[in-house]
Amino acid sequence: MSAPSHRIVSLCASSALLFLAACAHKTPVAKTAPPPPSPPAPAATLAASPDALQPGQSTRLTWTTQNADHISISGLGSVAAQGSALVTPRSSTTYVLTATGSGGSKDASARVTVSSPPPAVSNAQPTDEELFTRNIQDIFFAYNQSVLPSNEESAVEHDAKFLAAHPYLKLVISGHCDERGSEDYNLTLGDNRARVVRDQLERMGISGDRIQTISYGKEKPFCTEETEECWHMNRRAHFSLQP
Repeated sequence: MSAPSHRIVSLCASSALLFLAACAHKTPVAKTAPPPPSPPAPAATLAASPDALQPGQSTRLTWTTQNADHISISGLGSVAAQGSALVTPRSSTTYVLTATGSGGSKDASARVTVSSPPPAVSNAQPTDEELFTRNIQDIFFAYNQSVLPSNEESAVEHDAKFLAAHPYLKLVISGHCDERGSEDYNLTLGDNRARVVRDQLERMGISGDRIQTISYGKEKPFCTEETEECWHMNRRAHFSLQP
């Protein structure tokens, strides 16, 4: 073998030895373990039967849960993973169940409607004063007049019918005037108005001994504005029960 050839063989042999040495010292790659599976999320149900109540009635709550370490229901506190309980809500209530575990939390709810009680029916009979106030109508007069107006005759007739149906009631008719005119003049005018209404009631069959009359003139106005409408409100014969 010639010298050049010998050198080529030597170089190849050296390269092979170096390659084999490098391969022998190569570090092996470690395998990574897969991550553990995520814990399952909690599941929960909550139901109320019945879900519509009258005040004072009870309902049964029923629930189930899975994958939860702690379970609570509003109004009840901590509960078992599944179960039931009777509750008597005073008003409409939404019960909320919360189930908590390593996989998170889950809520479930149940609505219970409590109907409002119907309004109490009062059997109390109206008092004489209430009946009197509801049925008796005051009589109104024209300015500076004590003659019974024709448009007020039906009101006097209505009053007479009520008084005839309640013969035990005794009344006071007070005469009133608007603010115009002197005090003495209005006292006389108010007295005339009260007497005119009393006389008309007597003609319709109401005994005079059930009726007292008084005049306040302009002393006790029903309205204090200086308008024609307000003055009209003050020109009246007013009815009240005798004390």
